[in-house]
Amino acid sequence: MSTTQIQKPKVVVIGAGSLFFGRQSIWQMVHSQYLNKGTLALVDTDEKRLNKMVTLAKMVAAENQVELVIEGSTDRRDVLPGADFVVLSFAEDTVKYRGIDCAISEKYGIRMCSGDTIGPGGIFRAMRELPVIMECARDIEALCPDAWVINYINPSAVHGIALSRYAPKLKSFALCDGHHMPGKKINYAWRAGIVADPSEYTADMDSRFDLRIAGVNHFTWMLQADYDGADVMPRIAASMKQSAETETAGGDTGAKAKDNDAISYQLYDIYGYVPTCTPHTKEYLRFWQGLGRTPDAIPPLSIWETEARYIRHDAMWKQVDDFIEGRIPIQTYMDTFGPDHATDIIENMVGGLGKPFYINTTNQGAVPNMNDDAFLELLCEVSMDGIKPLPVGDMPRGLRGLQELVLDAHELTAEAVVEGSREKLRRAMLTDPLVNSIADADRIIEELLELERDVIPSSWYATMEQDSLKALVSNPAR
Repeated sequence: MSTTQIQKPKVVVIGAGSLFFGRQSIWQMVHSQYLNKGTLALVDTDEKRLNKMVTLAKMVAAENQVELVIEGSTDRRDVLPGADFVVLSFAEDTVKYRGIDCAISEKYGIRMCSGDTIGPGGIFRAMRELPVIMECARDIEALCPDAWVINYINPSAVHGIALSRYAPKLKSFALCDGHHMPGKKINYAWRAGIVADPSEYTADMDSRFDLRIAGVNHFTWMLQADYDGADVMPRIAASMKQSAETETAGGDTGAKAKDNDAISYQLYDIYGYVPTCTPHTKEYLRFWQGLGRTPDAIPPLSIWETEARYIRHDAMWKQVDDFIEGRIPIQTYMDTFGPDHATDIIENMVGGLGKPFYINTTNQGAVPNMNDDAFLELLCEVSMDGIKPLPVGDMPRGLRGLQELVLDAHELTAEAVVEGSREKLRRAMLTDPLVNSIADADRIIEELLELERDVIPSSWYATMEQDSLKALVSNPAR
């Protein structure tokens, strides 16, 4: 338990217009007795959307009669002084550019159902977001150097590696909500038959259920699942095999949702371990890229749906408008949303609650047969005093090799973006597990650089223009 306590924490959210975090952060800051006497500072470069979120936050705080102070600014430097936590949760027109990433990749035979972490999509999302993250880091170092910096932007591991390596004085870690505790553990207890209904799960059951998960973000695996000393992983896998028969019937049939339980069981059958983030993990492996000569039982991945995402985002903004304009009663806000992974962790740290959470951080010996600085998603003790990964055990052969390949691709991506290195960008693309052709990789880089010119730093294009000029001088006949 932490020895450090904060009475009125200041939480700065950079990217308050992020609908997948902004609304939940308001809920938690209002709901938590450890947070609702502090300050929630919202930052977004889109002034119209920022004003909506600030208005909504003030309405929710007033309705619930809490002391929470709400601030807002389009300039992060206005609100960073005095921050205890800075959450990075922004993306520049992410629906549009992920759509471009996925479409160009598909043109060259690479199928991405999410396109934000691995493959050309993951690399180019880092090309767009990481330069801004590092600008934020420099401002934090100058204005609130003692703040905890929480990266909530994909590719989470790439950005976490960059913060750890290139802003080492900052206290930082990276998050993904896929392993939000205790929900993740309760779900596996239900699949294992430990409980018939998730509501039956108790603290005593939790202490008897030894669940160990590790791996690079979005490529994590269940390495141990024991209940009262008995291995229940086969029961969890059997549950997935059974549910695979009807898993999308009547439910979400989007690209990230399709065939997940079937793929989970197939990977368990191959490696002997259950993947724990299959909507993304299936994109890290070549098996569902449609490259085989023999038809597979599970079809190739569907491509991430740009238009459906626009519709989904529009509906979420309409809900915000409905709350602000009274079409949905503001008193129902707290029943509409719930806790979020990042603000749950902040509450835990501020309150010294001693709860463990899955964090993306350096290995520090938790997985003994991987490097101490390997950036992994691990169950950790989390307090104001620091992050301590809990022991997991060795990464099994086969999985370890796949993990190391992904880590190399991620580390090369971080280096390429921060250093502005064209050589390392190409090396990262050709290390990535989804890329199968040198010529295709070169074309993907050129096409995405051209199509995303308005959101990628201009320095990349200055280098390209210099190279073109040199080529023209050396071969004037062209």
